[in-house]
Amino acid sequence: MPTIMPVSSLRSYTEVLEGVAPGTPVFLTKNGQGRYAILDMDDYDRLAAENRLLSELQSGHTSGEQEGWIASEHVKKHFVERAGDGL
Repeated sequence: MPTIMPVSSLRSYTEVLEGVAPGTPVFLTKNGQGRYAILDMDDYDRLAAENRLLSELQSGHTSGEQEGWIASEHVKKHFVERAGDGL
């Protein structure tokens, strides 16, 4: 169950921060509407990494659509050759 508090709870911020843990963000509301999220740094780092990965995947997909796709046989051959070079 998510922890939801009004932003005015930040007056006693230590109490608010005690509710933040990995996998358990605290959501702050302003005028009854969700406005802010306080995340554990591990959760933030994971979300940032996922965002970078999705961005790279989208970039690769766009490149494939615009410039053409590489056959899987060519990709396999490339990595087999690189493995043979000691990389």
